[in-house]
Amino acid sequence: MEFIPEELARYAEMHTEAESQLLAELNRDTYANVLIPRMLSGHIQGRILSMFSKIIQPEVILEIGTYTGYSALCMAEGLVEGGVLHTIDINEELENRIKDYFSRSAFADQLRFHLGNALEIIPGLPAPDLVFIDADKENYLNYYEMLVPRMKRGSVLIADNVLWSGKVLDEEERSRDEETRALHSFNERIRNDDRVENVLMPVRDGLMIIRIK
Repeated sequence: MEFIPEELARYAEMHTEAESQLLAELNRDTYANVLIPRMLSGHIQGRILSMFSKIIQPEVILEIGTYTGYSALCMAEGLVEGGVLHTIDINEELENRIKDYFSRSAFADQLRFHLGNALEIIPGLPAPDLVFIDADKENYLNYYEMLVPRMKRGSVLIADNVLWSGKVLDEEERSRDEETRALHSFNERIRNDDRVENVLMPVRDGLMIIRIK
């Protein structure tokens, strides 16, 4: 997932705004007690999500794939007064941990956790101004096609893991692995969709930034 030398990554972290105390605690807790902790957005990516949210100042944020709640807490920093963040995850084992950290944040009243199938939940939620997709890779395109027609001009979608540890470059990997193939198809679709403009940022495992025209 890391594409730059470790010392440069450390330098970047040192010269980036620090995590809050709650985020740092959640970061440590996830690495100590939760399976596959590299799924956590982490310091640099978390600050990027926070920065986008603060620039956009969304009234409604939608996150698909909560994991332990780190990225949701980062994006909530940019919500306008009265704004709401909806986050969806299918893993009920993490629900209590997520709700505990949400309840302790400054945005507790603005966070809504939904447990279940995102494809079934999304149609019942308000149209978002900011979306973060970090869930099952096979459904990235389904989420995208479901959301884009509902979103107003200037709204932003961000998709994580679009470089997939570099595997998207490997034609053999794309032919045999469904997740790799799905992510490559997603990237191709975004590049050729005249409804949006985009930039693929080589940050951690790749962030696709998509703006509705």
